[in-house]
Amino acid sequence: MSDTLDRLYKVVQERRKADPEASYIAKRMKQGTAKIAQKLGEEAVETVIAAVEKDRAGVINESADLLFHWLLLLADGGIEVSEVMKELERREGISGLDEKARRKLK
Repeated sequence: MSDTLDRLYKVVQERRKADPEASYIAKRMKQGTAKIAQKLGEEAVETVIAAVEKDRAGVINESADLLFHWLLLLADGGIEVSEVMKELERREGISGLDEKARRKLK
């Protein structure tokens, strides 16, 4: 999975400075962080709706859109996919309840 995300992230990085008239990625990047985040939120909602409707194909398609727009948000913030993967690895084996409790203490 990470290989696919890494490859797609490289495409995002390559196209972010392209002509916004010719590249969806460049167009989104030009719109700025708030619009990128808004689009990510829209894709998350569409994924949730598909899940509630038990639309398996919809969940798959919307999840792909969600991950794509998540990568745009990472690129916009200068965050590498590997940084998120390291955080997931750090949490591996830790109860979700314990992790949430630790965050509240900070």
